[in-house]
Amino acid sequence: MTLKERLEWLSRMTLLVFILAAAAFLSAITAMRIAIHGREVTMPNLIGKNVSEASQMLQSRGLVLRVADRMYSDQPINVVVRQTPTSGLLMKVSQQAHVVLSLGQRQLQIPLLEGNSLRASRIELLRAGLQVGEVTGITMPGPPADTVVIQNPKPGAGAATPRVDVLVSQGPREIAYVMPHLVGLNETEAQHRLDIAQLRRKVNYVTAPQWPHGAVIDQSPLGGARVPASTVIELTVAN
Repeated sequence: MTLKERLEWLSRMTLLVFILAAAAFLSAITAMRIAIHGREVTMPNLIGKNVSEASQMLQSRGLVLRVADRMYSDQPINVVVRQTPTSGLLMKVSQQAHVVLSLGQRQLQIPLLEGNSLRASRIELLRAGLQVGEVTGITMPGPPADTVVIQNPKPGAGAATPRVDVLVSQGPREIAYVMPHLVGLNETEAQHRLDIAQLRRKVNYVTAPQWPHGAVIDQSPLGGARVPASTVIELTVAN
């Protein structure tokens, strides 16, 4: 075999070895990728599932359930309320899924508020880890104003919500009158009409030569206005 023939044979063998090595390398990479993807599964949605059901769902995919925490919620006891990772993500087999389980609704003890002032009730609820919910006022005789007359939930009852709604007395309805027209009357007649309406008054005397002596020249509130019984009527009288 000549030198030229030897070199050509060596070149062919080198090329053949390179082709075989490249093929083997590509085959190894392909096999590795197939193996890796073959060990990946999709994370299921565990929210709302009982812990036993959630664990079975994970085991069927080769995943492991781990309880990370527990919390009060509206869900029944031992139901999954949170999960990490979220559903739909790709997971490697044997990876852990962290979940938070429900402790159920927190049963709170409601203190007695009825008969207390609204302010005292707020303080009492804060001490118990609660708070005032909806406050409704009602005009009624008997209980002083700002007194809690009804509460919901009732005292001592367990409740899932931290809010307590209250009905608060605004005291008895105050008697009101229609303000009479007094301007132009003399002071004696004006005060007589106020006495009949049981309204208190304050009289201011001013110098007003254009008006008859003792005549009412101004009033507050004005005639026709609705005035509570506690209102002090001011009269301005010509002196």
